[in-house]
Amino acid sequence: MPELPEVEAARRRILHRFQGQLTLEARVAEDSIVIPEGSRVAAALSGVRLIGVGRRGKFFWLELDRKPWVAAHFGMSGWYELSERDAPEPKYWKLSVVFEQGRLTLTDRRRLGRIWLIDDPMEDGRIARLGRDVFDHPPTPDELARILGRRKAPLKAILLDQGAFAGIGNYLADEILYRAKLNPSRLGQDLPPPEIAQLARSLREVTAEAVEAAARGEDPPEGWLFHVRWGRANRARMLDGREVVRDTIGGRTTAWVPEVQK
Repeated sequence: MPELPEVEAARRRILHRFQGQLTLEARVAEDSIVIPEGSRVAAALSGVRLIGVGRRGKFFWLELDRKPWVAAHFGMSGWYELSERDAPEPKYWKLSVVFEQGRLTLTDRRRLGRIWLIDDPMEDGRIARLGRDVFDHPPTPDELARILGRRKAPLKAILLDQGAFAGIGNYLADEILYRAKLNPSRLGQDLPPPEIAQLARSLREVTAEAVEAAARGEDPPEGWLFHVRWGRANRARMLDGREVVRDTIGGRTTAWVPEVQK
């Protein structure tokens, strides 16, 4: 599932490729689940100029020179393609927009993403309910302390709460806790100030590094838990030989390193 780093990378690429360009054609697939207002979305994207691309957490939107704008969430398997204007639509395409210098296509094989119209992102119910964007506005230790102090829940579950930390998904949460050397099962309200500061630093650094790697079209650096957290085996090992354990914490599959995370 695309998480904040991948969506931020998509935002940057779409903006770099098409900012200021006029749309020449917009087509939508017949899919009442992913894009229920298909004809209205196509009309909104016809003959307009792209002035910006916004994002909050895992949601992004196309800012046009007239309202309404078009918002999207990739879901589990949604993605995008940038191609030449005359390129055919790829398999599972849902929205295809031809600009003056190329084509933007949104795809979704499993039909779990959504595309819809908005007038103001901060007044749209799906976006407005999100918490702070952890890349654009990472919490300070004091802000993080206030959030954790109210939560009698595992750290892993708290990090995945989009109402608190918009954009953090499963792999990113595991990486943040690994870098902070914190057991994902520990309760948020139990962390003392030094560990809260450590978690705030890890959240900021891991998110920034993941965004920059995604922007380059690369996986995160070697040595990240990211590279061994998936797979069929119940157990794997880090590059330095420390054991990686997979548990279910807060209802989600969690990879962590007991030797490091206390």
